[in-house]
Amino acid sequence: MTLIKTVESNVLAADPDWWRGAVIYQIYPRSFQDSDGDGVGDLRGIARRLPHIASLGADAVWISPFFTSPMKDYGYDVSDYCDVDPMFGTLADFDALVAQAHGLGLRVMIDLVLSHTSNQHPWFMESRKSRVNPKADWYVWADPKGDGTPPNNWLSIFGGPAWHWDGRREQYYLHNFLTSQPDLNFHEPAVQEALLDVARFWLERGVDGFRLDTINFYFADKYLRDNPRLPRELRNDSIAPGVNPYNHQLHMFDKNQPENLEFLKKFRAVLDPYVAAAVGEVGDAQFGLEIMAEYTSGGDKVQMCYPFEMLQPKLLTAQGLADVFTRLQAAAPGAWPCWSYSNHDTVRHVTRWHLSHEAAKTYATLLQCLRGSVCLYQGEELGLPEADLAFEDLRDPYGIEFWPEFKGRDGCRTPMVWESDNRSGGFSSGAPWLPVTGAHLGLSVEAQEDDPDSMLNHYRAVIALRRAHPVLRHGSTEAMKAAGPLVQFLRAGDETVFCAFNLGEGTVEAMLPGGCWAPLGQEIGAATPQADNRVSLGPWQVCLAKRI
Repeated sequence: MTLIKTVESNVLAADPDWWRGAVIYQIYPRSFQDSDGDGVGDLRGIARRLPHIASLGADAVWISPFFTSPMKDYGYDVSDYCDVDPMFGTLADFDALVAQAHGLGLRVMIDLVLSHTSNQHPWFMESRKSRVNPKADWYVWADPKGDGTPPNNWLSIFGGPAWHWDGRREQYYLHNFLTSQPDLNFHEPAVQEALLDVARFWLERGVDGFRLDTINFYFADKYLRDNPRLPRELRNDSIAPGVNPYNHQLHMFDKNQPENLEFLKKFRAVLDPYVAAAVGEVGDAQFGLEIMAEYTSGGDKVQMCYPFEMLQPKLLTAQGLADVFTRLQAAAPGAWPCWSYSNHDTVRHVTRWHLSHEAAKTYATLLQCLRGSVCLYQGEELGLPEADLAFEDLRDPYGIEFWPEFKGRDGCRTPMVWESDNRSGGFSSGAPWLPVTGAHLGLSVEAQEDDPDSMLNHYRAVIALRRAHPVLRHGSTEAMKAAGPLVQFLRAGDETVFCAFNLGEGTVEAMLPGGCWAPLGQEIGAATPQADNRVSLGPWQVCLAKRI
């Protein structure tokens, strides 16, 4: 039986730096646990499964949107920021979830989608009535060009122009995502204050922080200038699939605006009295690390951001990792990243990077040894591959639009598998909203619980190692270098830990710095240095050692 930590909630509130180096477990509520048999996960289901997350050693949960929504983008189109959609439960269910999480030593972060709302939100319904009503300027409205075409060349991530015509106002409104997701106008002070009130509402209910969706999309250029074209050789598919024309532009004016810094300072001022933290999603294919550094610098904006350097399709190599940290050091040495390999928007990394069982374990260990905080996506700890779904099973409008070159996000959103002998993996007593694939059933929590070699128990072990050596959570990174498939670095602080990873199928040799070293990580198969500080690493093997 796995031991589960229990603490009092006042202990959780005592540390203002709890987020620094934290392991945050992301829950996609539609797919975590269904408590009432309707095939859709809910808050009571999450509460039931919190002991599993606590058993991993996680510090916090991040719950994707559960607010009232027409579900055109499955909760990322909010029609009421301050209530729970009935399919997920009630505010009372949420309060009970927070209390249970705190009792298990888990903080609760929720997903705030502030850049846009649903077109069913009362704010937008009033805004579109006329050009002179009290909320007329709460969204980004613009007159057409003289020929009736949109005001500029901005594109939606979900395909096509980022502008939609509204006949009542005879103007276009901006939507960076679906046409049913109009963008709020952050240049309007009343909009900012209303959104800060949303944060206050949830902080008063006991949440410990927020994941901020599309944090660099809040402001659009007030002059609505055209984005410049991006030469083909500079394009990449880290934010949008290669078939999407969104990649053909340098997104200089539709996001990443300097006015965002002042809003983030206001947001931080709301967080601090509650000892709460925020992690922002920085979606930018060219300058993600630099924006992350800017948004987390100075101690007066958000505490953490995550860029897409480890979420991209291309395999994270030893040299690639070294390059990321070199860029980050150059941009802002004090920036605090939150690293992740997978989430609800990307192909699961086991499939995306074609990882074997042993390779996936090595990347899991690497993630826990990096400077920064860590996000784990539900099912990652089971080594789940991307689910291969038929077109008729798709629900994601993004995937439906670009099928078959891009299959969308449903393959990473299928239900969590708890049991192997149940057609829905123990997720629901009814028909799940997305199918559970046979490849997942054999990887259930039940199947892995008592297997010492399982991915589940490997994640528990490496998270425990991170917790046992706080330098892995809080320390600096020094002397990172890569040679072929080998990457090695030091984590330095109250102690010094040497970390080396063989990210390949051959055998490599590494050399520890001078001095005496005690081996760490034997429980995960880490190699032991020789007396001369040399160490031989087999395929996908690691070496961890503490200076003595």
